[in-house]
Amino acid sequence: MAVVDYGAGNLRSVAKALETVDFRAIVTDKAADLENVDGVVFPGQGIAGPCMVRLRDAGMDSALQDLIARDVPFFGVCLGLQLLFDKTEEGNAQCLGLIPGENVRFAHELTVPHMGWNDVTFTRDHPATTNIPPNYQFYFVHSYYPKPADGDMTLGVTDYGGQFASVVARDKLIATQFHPEKSGRPGLALYRDFFNWAI
Repeated sequence: MAVVDYGAGNLRSVAKALETVDFRAIVTDKAADLENVDGVVFPGQGIAGPCMVRLRDAGMDSALQDLIARDVPFFGVCLGLQLLFDKTEEGNAQCLGLIPGENVRFAHELTVPHMGWNDVTFTRDHPATTNIPPNYQFYFVHSYYPKPADGDMTLGVTDYGGQFASVVARDKLIATQFHPEKSGRPGLALYRDFFNWAI
């Protein structure tokens, strides 16, 4: 299992979470290391534009696009979710373009970042969410949120000044706006059940 390192934080906590649920994890900033992995976690915290520059400079953008094209199990987290979309209002940055849609800033009257625990309501069945208890809260830290062009990609929604997609999924890709590794046992269960199913 590879955890993608592009200078965007919280990598050790993600690797430790994967190891807690019995997956051996390597943290790597090398595109070549992604060629033969069983699965990938694409985490992140930070500013979209500079992170995209680092991904492109390392050849990670094309490596990630190739992984998803090959249907390698893929888990995006926080900024790692947002960078999968076409673009973001944050600095008007162009992102990876793997999911049609964009990221928009929360309304100015809201406190940003949206930080702390909040509900996630799952909108359809998915093998990764089987062991998530009803009305469980997950941990968020973000100022922008994703707007998928295809609403069918939405797997979970959260309310903060209005409802937004906090989980998206298709094929063997899942991505969460919240941090599973900071969200207790159900967060760990999400990692475990997704990769056990997808691999």
